[in-house]
Amino acid sequence: MSRARVAFIFILALTLASPLTAEAQEYRIGFVSAITGASALGVPERDVAVMIQKELDAKGGVPGPDGKKYPVKIFIHDSESKPDTTVRVVKKLIGEDKVHVVIASSLSPTSLAVVPVTTEARTPHISMASSHAIVTPVKERYWVFKTPQSNIHVATHQVKYLKAKRYTKVASLYVNDAFGEDSRKGLASLAKDAGIDIVYEDKFERDDKDMTPQLTKVKASGAQALIVHAIPPAASIITKQYRDLGLTLPLIHNHGVGSPRFIELAAGAAEGVIFPIGKMLVAEELPGTDPQKKVLLDFVAWYEKGTGNPRSTFAGHAWDALQMSFMAFAKVSPTMPLDQARAKVRDELEKVKNFAGTGGIFNMSAEDHVGLDERSMVLVRVEGGKWKYFPPEKW
Repeated sequence: MSRARVAFIFILALTLASPLTAEAQEYRIGFVSAITGASALGVPERDVAVMIQKELDAKGGVPGPDGKKYPVKIFIHDSESKPDTTVRVVKKLIGEDKVHVVIASSLSPTSLAVVPVTTEARTPHISMASSHAIVTPVKERYWVFKTPQSNIHVATHQVKYLKAKRYTKVASLYVNDAFGEDSRKGLASLAKDAGIDIVYEDKFERDDKDMTPQLTKVKASGAQALIVHAIPPAASIITKQYRDLGLTLPLIHNHGVGSPRFIELAAGAAEGVIFPIGKMLVAEELPGTDPQKKVLLDFVAWYEKGTGNPRSTFAGHAWDALQMSFMAFAKVSPTMPLDQARAKVRDELEKVKNFAGTGGIFNMSAEDHVGLDERSMVLVRVEGGKWKYFPPEKW
């Protein structure tokens, strides 16, 4: 066999034995959202990923630690709002697509389902869901971060409002999944400390179409306000049936209703609903000194122009996750061995400080993989079919 032939075979063998050679010159992101199922959340998130991919392609990627630009490939998948689908897709992203970071997913149950997968694979994982259990206890969630405010931050504002109105008896209805349970627990713990009694508490399923049995019991409970922990469409259905039953006590939701779809599906019944949420929905009404105002207004203009749809806080969760990934990539060479690169990305995510995102000012640490507090949220009220800033002076 000639020397040239031997050399060719040797080079070919090296190529086949090094499946990361092509990927070594680009950053790879696995992105999984609820495009079907909880589409009010997952579609806006998906749209952000698609828009950012186009921008990245146009400008040649993002800079690495050497100052050179490297391409970024975002692998976008549908979780179908199902834990098993999310697990299957994330395993493929990690094992076959060799991604540097996984952004998954829109819902708390699907996010929690893949925590063991990303942890075992030692791959950084950014969730776009709100359950505090996704990132706690931090020692067991070493590889996991999230961008939405936690339900405990929501409960802080709900209880602050209840105390200001001197309500001491409330009812609590929650969707029977990890999101609803986490939100329910947050409210229960803070309400107890504030001297507020939860006089009636019950659950419903995410696909339920009739919550009148629970609402009828709320009506007879003596509660002065009702707190609902859910996302559309269930959140819209229960709101509409609440009005149909003639209930007049204040209706307070969780930040899971921060989607235009909630108002649309409620068909007028959302009027007067109060809920804590990130500041995006009322960005124009924020004081000029607010450190998030500019980034929020810029994001809203970019998103609405790019999609033709109204703003979405869920879209913002995706944007924040992607921006933090790019911040980490700036310190991580794509030519590093994949396991080392993943570990370095994780370490850099934990170092994110003073990042003005759509969800708040993020300050990650080894003790906090959310990096937000209750200051990232405000109270909002639906007025005339639109979101309106509802500061304490209006309570």
